[in-house]
Amino acid sequence: MFGIPGKQAVTLTPAAVRQISRLMDRQGSSGLRIGVKKGGCAGMEYTMEFAESINPMDELVEQDGARVMIAPMAQMFLFGTEIDYETSLLEAGFKFNNPNVSDTCGCGESIKFKDQPTEGPART
Repeated sequence: MFGIPGKQAVTLTPAAVRQISRLMDRQGSSGLRIGVKKGGCAGMEYTMEFAESINPMDELVEQDGARVMIAPMAQMFLFGTEIDYETSLLEAGFKFNNPNVSDTCGCGESIKFKDQPTEGPART
């Protein structure tokens, strides 16, 4: 929808590919659907859920067996994002390296986008 022909909307690091593939196998899902919604102290939050099927309007990103679907209203906010999976002594989780983000909150769970519309995107 908002993509550039021949370029994926998001890229996945090898660590993210491994984790998404593991989650898909464990849950028996078609992939992970990512999006954004209103919330948090900076105004927006990422969403991530198991997808049982692929919505024809989703942007589909497949890489080495990992499958990510991006909800239509989230595509313009996520274009150019690199998704990584990091593990430390205290926590493990997905990290979104998003060039469209202008600010984050202290807890790291909430984001603000450059030129964010006042109404925000539809929930995914």
